[in-house]
Amino acid sequence: MRKSVLKGSLIGGLIILLSLISMYLGLAYYYADGFSYNTWINGIYCTGKSVNEVNDELLKQYDYAGLTITDSDGKSYTIPAEAVNLTFDFNEVLELYLEKQNPVLWIDNLLGEAGEKRLEPKTVYDKEAYDKIVNGFSFMHGKADEERIVKVLKGDQGYYLVNERTHVLNQQKAREQIKEAFESFTDTLDLEGAGCYEDLVLTPEMKEELALWEQLSAYQDCGIVYRFGDEIYAVDAKVVCDFIKTDEEGNFLYDEWGNLCTDEEKVYAFVDWLADEYDTVGKARQFHATRGEIVTVEGGIYGNKIDRKAEKEYLLEAFLDKRREEHEPVYEQMALKQGKDDIGDTYIEVDMTEQMMYFYENGEQKIATPVVTGNTGLRRGTPQGTNYVYSKERNRVLRGPGYASPVKYWMPVKGGVGIHDSSWRSRYGGTIYKTDGSHGCINTPLDEVVKLYDMVEIGTPCVMFY
Repeated sequence: MRKSVLKGSLIGGLIILLSLISMYLGLAYYYADGFSYNTWINGIYCTGKSVNEVNDELLKQYDYAGLTITDSDGKSYTIPAEAVNLTFDFNEVLELYLEKQNPVLWIDNLLGEAGEKRLEPKTVYDKEAYDKIVNGFSFMHGKADEERIVKVLKGDQGYYLVNERTHVLNQQKAREQIKEAFESFTDTLDLEGAGCYEDLVLTPEMKEELALWEQLSAYQDCGIVYRFGDEIYAVDAKVVCDFIKTDEEGNFLYDEWGNLCTDEEKVYAFVDWLADEYDTVGKARQFHATRGEIVTVEGGIYGNKIDRKAEKEYLLEAFLDKRREEHEPVYEQMALKQGKDDIGDTYIEVDMTEQMMYFYENGEQKIATPVVTGNTGLRRGTPQGTNYVYSKERNRVLRGPGYASPVKYWMPVKGGVGIHDSSWRSRYGGTIYKTDGSHGCINTPLDEVVKLYDMVEIGTPCVMFY
């Protein structure tokens, strides 16, 4: 009895084993023409599927427009996929992977992660079209390494350094990075971030040029700024580059410690130039007359005049001390306003052709009156020029050859020429000045000269012209 039971168990076990083997081999046969159990490729479940089926599903994941490349200047360049007829598929890599799978060992995929796989497609594109696009990029046409210089030059803004050996694109590396990015379907490539730029080796001569530049850069670093009213003028590199002392051949001269030397005469020459630019006494001015014209007014005593000696001493000392400051120059004579436009918007205007006098205060016309100026028929015409009220007096007797004229209000503007009332006149304006004009002064109606006297300040410019 026990023998028959044992025999039956053995037969039953054998049947079960044969059934399992049959099932296992059946599944192995099932997987023979497809991927094994639990095979995942690029996130797609591939078990039992053919190469073509998996290829079709994988291709649906790919939509590649092309590569955009950015250089260190921020400029962008593109390689459109369609421009090089880019195509790709997984058939070849899928076939290779399938060949490596043993369908009899499909159980390995059940017991672990052996079935997980990441595959890249095979790309095909027009290499000639690709090379033409890449070779057309401007960053591929830089100088050869041996042509790249390090040189100190002088320009309108002073000395500057040309260093073509820093941050140089390694074209070979750039080509490799571009190719790798394009063939891996990367959307963007930053050449800077990809490490495609590098510094080139310097020759001994180049190192000497860099050392010279360090000296020049420090020398040109000047922080002095001149202020002329609302205007400023910086004594910057474009100015101080000319302060350096040189020999007859133009070579820099150095002191015993190896520092660049300053030529005092060149500093003084700059101060003279600056004074020529901003001194206004006696200079011709373009003036917008009330009559609507732009007139040229030459001469006169009004304006600013820089104390050149004081400024030469200041600038040389301040420059050598490396001061950083805003500086208003010392003046021998100061106008009410500094700068090239020193008249401002408060002034007296005497139009001797129109025989009119105006007074503007802060740009607003306060007085407009006819006057009588110097007698041109007797060659006593009032001199033109930009002058100023340098005094205000009451009850003055004006004297000259053959006359003594008492006036109630007197405002001299240049020597013996001034603005005053004239009780002896009953008419003003017109052409009176040509035959019955003054000895040179500006005769003004009493009620108008009273207003002017009360409003005008000493120092106010007086623009006089024909």
